[in-house]
Amino acid sequence: MNKSGLTNIICEKANLPKKKAKEVVDMIFDTMIGALLRDERIEIRGLGSFSVRHYEAYTGRNPRTGESIEVKPKKLPFFKTGKELKEFVDSKDEI
Repeated sequence: MNKSGLTNIICEKANLPKKKAKEVVDMIFDTMIGALLRDERIEIRGLGSFSVRHYEAYTGRNPRTGESIEVKPKKLPFFKTGKELKEFVDSKDEI
């Protein structure tokens, strides 16, 4: 499923015009992105949690040349699946 697929499902299930459903999806994603940019953790019960992981700078190697390279510090989004979702996916074929 992609963003437009999610918009279509919300449009059908909530009986909203497509434009309003798209606004809802965009608002949710924008709010989540904003929270992650502020280093806040997002927890959605039954689904999982989103957080930002911080990685320090380190010296790496170019696998082709073997040359040493400096890798800058970085922050990456991380998703951890919730227990309920894991169990649900393992036990069900389809909703």
